[in-house]
Amino acid sequence: MDIITALAVSISILGGIAAFAFLSPFGMGLQIWAAFVGWATFYHCGGKEAGLGKAITHNIFGAVMALVLLLLVTQVPLGATLGLPLWAGIGVVITVFIVVIAAKWPMLSDIPASFYGFASVVALALVGGKLAVTTVSLDNPFINIVISLVIGAALGYVSQKVALALAKR
Repeated sequence: MDIITALAVSISILGGIAAFAFLSPFGMGLQIWAAFVGWATFYHCGGKEAGLGKAITHNIFGAVMALVLLLLVTQVPLGATLGLPLWAGIGVVITVFIVVIAAKWPMLSDIPASFYGFASVVALALVGGKLAVTTVSLDNPFINIVISLVIGAALGYVSQKVALALAKR
């Protein structure tokens, strides 16, 4: 079997299993879409063991910077003085600058991979209505998304291993 067909088989079957698991009570409210973002980050970062490490590192770094942004906006009361849109904009300037400038460090050199984690946390907080950024629970968008992203990257790794085994046949 050629590698593209093997990847199609592997990713689609594992993706279906992941969707079932995430959407069932076993999924505990984790986000399947974020798992797919982590999965895609794995391939974006080149796959294999190095890509797995790079995907997880970048996704978590981006997620941490999003948590910093959310903490600034929700816990520092300048929003009342400056107005929430301006305060949020200032928070974005600060955290995005850090995400991009951190790319000077080889360990965080893939800016898009960091933004996948950043955007995923912010998306769950804003669109998902999960703003419990100071709680230690799956209602905290940082915790929920980091777990989902890491599971997704791991699924990417497994899907690649399975596809390579199928392609060798």
